[in-house]
Amino acid sequence: MLKRIRILRSKNVFQFFRMVLIKNYKMSNSKLLSNAEIVIGEEELIEKISQGKKLKIKFGVDPTRPDLTFGHLVVFNKLKQFQDAGHEAILLIGDYTARIGDPSGRSDLRPELTEAEVNENAETYLEQAFRIIDPKKTTVRRNSEWFSKMSFADSLSLSRKMTVARMLERDDFEKRFKKNQPISMVEFMYPLIQGYDSIILESDVEIGGSDQLFNMLVGRALQKDEGLQSQAVLTMPLLVGLDGSRKMSKSFDNYIAFNDKARDIFGKTMSISDETMWDYYKLLLLKSEDTIGSLKQNHPMEMKKNLSMELTSLFYGSEIGEREKISFGNVFTQRENPDDMESFSITQIISEGEIPNILNILNKTENFESKGQIRRLIQQGAIKIDGQKVDKPEDLINLDKSSTGKVVKAGKKIFFNLVP
Repeated sequence: MLKRIRILRSKNVFQFFRMVLIKNYKMSNSKLLSNAEIVIGEEELIEKISQGKKLKIKFGVDPTRPDLTFGHLVVFNKLKQFQDAGHEAILLIGDYTARIGDPSGRSDLRPELTEAEVNENAETYLEQAFRIIDPKKTTVRRNSEWFSKMSFADSLSLSRKMTVARMLERDDFEKRFKKNQPISMVEFMYPLIQGYDSIILESDVEIGGSDQLFNMLVGRALQKDEGLQSQAVLTMPLLVGLDGSRKMSKSFDNYIAFNDKARDIFGKTMSISDETMWDYYKLLLLKSEDTIGSLKQNHPMEMKKNLSMELTSLFYGSEIGEREKISFGNVFTQRENPDDMESFSITQIISEGEIPNILNILNKTENFESKGQIRRLIQQGAIKIDGQKVDKPEDLINLDKSSTGKVVKAGKKIFFNLVP
């Protein structure tokens, strides 16, 4: 009886010190979990950190397009926080999974990418990622390292780990199934494939957007099935895109890219709503709630300019960020033209025999998605040449050799100069 009491007391003492560790962590190191939307396995994670264990933090990106976006920046910020705290950041380039296409949040099948397309997209990912995270503290892996060596029998063995019923618990799969929309077997495999990455990497934590929760939980379950310690799962909120409603996505074309020009980063940020602006302050610049509360006392336009300047400075330096802020003020407040507009020579961009009308010339500058967009902007009265509104896309532009050029303004953000 006495021995049992001692055992119970020792367990109570252990639980007491465990609770103290967790409480002390939450008080002193809560930054690692700040802004997180969901944390699975939080107590185990905190205990490991409190004991000084160096953790493997996994973040995977599929190079389906050549650009990383500010939606990715939300997670890269979290990865950098773990780096700064002394943990190992594992950046997983999903060059194999990108050929399948992540079905998360999709209502239709993704187009299949070739190996060449994926590799071409992946080339720029590391250069972009290392603008935020420290390359010296980052382990880079590609999941083609192991998946390209798997046999069909290995794939079948992996597929046994998940049931169709479990897969249909996914919100996007469930909706597509009920609407009788196609779901490929390859898409069913995607969460298993992403989860298998966690087995290979033996990750302690996987971070990603909240739309990745199901996939990351699969990784946690597969690790447990393999007798490994299950990874903690930490999801970050999805950043609202430029349209103010849907998540920022390359598929929706409502994004700001790491590789955007300084002027585009500034201008696109200025286009977001006042309400969305505060999420950008919080998730992209990591401003605290107290700081944001203070900033809200100022005029929204000034706060949006400051946000745009800071985000531009993050990628191009404070000098260029300040320059873009001044330039924006000149263009939109004082109605001046930018100082450093692109110039296009009409004789060089118009082919021999092609009619040098406004529609053809503007299309050749590649500042517009299509001729249809140009026509719509003209109908809306949004295109001006030397301050005069353009009425007809078929009007010719003739410049003699002595001309200094004509300034084209389209909408609020596009400016360029046409020269002979």
